[in-house]
Amino acid sequence: MYGPNLKLFGITASGEKVFSIMLKNKDLACEIMTYGATVHTLFVPRSDGGMVDVVLGYDTLEEYERQDGYLGATIGRFSNRIAGGRFFLNAKSYALATNDGKNHLHGGNIGFSHRIWTIEECGVNRVCLSLLSRDGEEGYPGNLRARVVYALEDKALIIRYHATSDMDTICSLTNHSYFNLAGYDTGPVYDQEIQIHASRFTPSDPHAIPIGTLAPVADTPMDFLHYTRIGQRIDSNFPQIKQFGGYDHNYAIDGQIGILRPAVNARCVATGIAMQVETTSPGVQFCTGNSLNEGRRGKSGSTIGPHHGFCLETQFFPDAPNHANFPSARLKAGEYFDHTTIFSFSTL
Repeated sequence: MYGPNLKLFGITASGEKVFSIMLKNKDLACEIMTYGATVHTLFVPRSDGGMVDVVLGYDTLEEYERQDGYLGATIGRFSNRIAGGRFFLNAKSYALATNDGKNHLHGGNIGFSHRIWTIEECGVNRVCLSLLSRDGEEGYPGNLRARVVYALEDKALIIRYHATSDMDTICSLTNHSYFNLAGYDTGPVYDQEIQIHASRFTPSDPHAIPIGTLAPVADTPMDFLHYTRIGQRIDSNFPQIKQFGGYDHNYAIDGQIGILRPAVNARCVATGIAMQVETTSPGVQFCTGNSLNEGRRGKSGSTIGPHHGFCLETQFFPDAPNHANFPSARLKAGEYFDHTTIFSFSTL
């Protein structure tokens, strides 16, 4: 029905079919699963002319269902954390599922990352997936219809997020791919370099909940305004890093929200792969996979562990509904959530 690039990936524990869609153009190839609208593989060219799969993942659907880590998944209805699983909207308090201690994380117990999405359109280099999140699911108000479009254009993977609701609600969609520009099976990313176009970040408490301020990165180990090795300060005694065993922080991207602008650059000398990230979102969560369990089995028998990849979750700020000074994640009834993130690749 959908063409030769569609195949059965597996069947869930509850008996539902999950498909994968292989997208290709002359430069890139990636595989998207209907389970979690997940990026399963992403092959990009290295400087010697070969191709490298640069995202962490698993071989089987059973592993995606059983393992945590949200590898490659689309996150929603609200990405990241909400303190105490509660927020106020239109003078009403809403209680969300608490699946991260006392807090709400990545949409709750069964967020968008653990749902099967519907294939709306499918082509050689583009797929559109959709999902209905009903009023009250995980505690959220409103029937929300979400769409995610993955497209390969030239040397870029473009992700477009769309959503609308019949009630005022909150919404922040993102992708949770862990990148390793040396290849998914090459271990820690310490020698890879990153640049984040953000002069401020949101300091967090030990539970990764923002304390409500925006702090300058200048003169701290949080400063990635210029290319810096990921491992250079990852063992720092700086409290914000030490409490998480690495980086897991939201950066306020410089420039105007809603306008596509540079967010992050990354590069790996070993493969000669460079990645440029642009987004319309207010922030990006830079996470170095601190909580990935040592010895976890990854694709093709590889081993996944802490710091084996880095995540760049373009998003609204964590706990934004509870901080009036943060960009608002409110989505009014009938209005559209419309954000784009572009991952472009080149060689050094």
